[in-house]
Amino acid sequence: MNQKAAAKNPPKVVTPIDEVRNNLVKMEDQFKKALPPQINSEKFVRVAMTAVQQNPDLLLADRHTLYGACMKAAQDGLLPDAREAALVIYNTNVGTRSEAKWIKKVQYMPMIAGILKKVRNSGELASISPHVVYDQDEFSYWIDESGEHLKHQPKLNGERGNATHVYAIAKTKESEVYIEVMTKEEVEQVRSMSRAKEAGPWSNWWGEMARKTVIRRLSKRLPMSTDLEQVIRADDEFYDLNKKDEAIEIKTKPTRLAKLISEAPAEEQSQEKQAKEVEEVTTQEDEAEATPSFEDFK
Repeated sequence: MNQKAAAKNPPKVVTPIDEVRNNLVKMEDQFKKALPPQINSEKFVRVAMTAVQQNPDLLLADRHTLYGACMKAAQDGLLPDAREAALVIYNTNVGTRSEAKWIKKVQYMPMIAGILKKVRNSGELASISPHVVYDQDEFSYWIDESGEHLKHQPKLNGERGNATHVYAIAKTKESEVYIEVMTKEEVEQVRSMSRAKEAGPWSNWWGEMARKTVIRRLSKRLPMSTDLEQVIRADDEFYDLNKKDEAIEIKTKPTRLAKLISEAPAEEQSQEKQAKEVEEVTTQEDEAEATPSFEDFK
């Protein structure tokens, strides 16, 4: 009798997308504690799930880093919706240089809309705006005894040509004006230090990333709130500023987040098997970074 009932009601197969959804829902209380009051934790979980559904490759990446990237975005008060922030996959060596072991990791990357949101919320600025200049635009920038000056007249009709510069202008509440100008070559130099320079946002949204780059540079001269400084630091983590070639040996210790993940359904424990099935990737550089620390959730 029981065998017939079991045959009629076979156990439900939990798909990878269901596993991730279940764990994100389990983490909702932690997201709620990290998020600012104006962002609903249910909305945050929905946006994170949408990001995963739109990029199924996230399911093949290390799950701990996926959940950790979502938590970091929540801490900074940004939605991983590809406007305010993005969940980006990169390859990292978790072994040594002599015995490499490459896996896919997920990192949260603040985007231009997210950085501008934090700048405006800081309450220190009256306005801030970044722009890309093209070779068919009229553009001039000069400095004299009275300070910095900039004039930009975009071409409104027809092709604007190729990008040549990117700039940002900020005005404080005290009417002080700050200007930052970068050439395309300078932007590309910053891109060359990115851990995901050939994929993700740099490949798909060059203009957005260029505008974010000049905002990041300008922000170092602006009065910043602690929240904004935290977001800028989060973005700095995405760049190999020291250009180290040696792989880093990763060491981790148990945290509350790790415990939460370990209590996931049994199917979640097959992740290691999934990771082994992921095709080994050869890259131009050895990218190595320690597993994110979640000290705030101990």
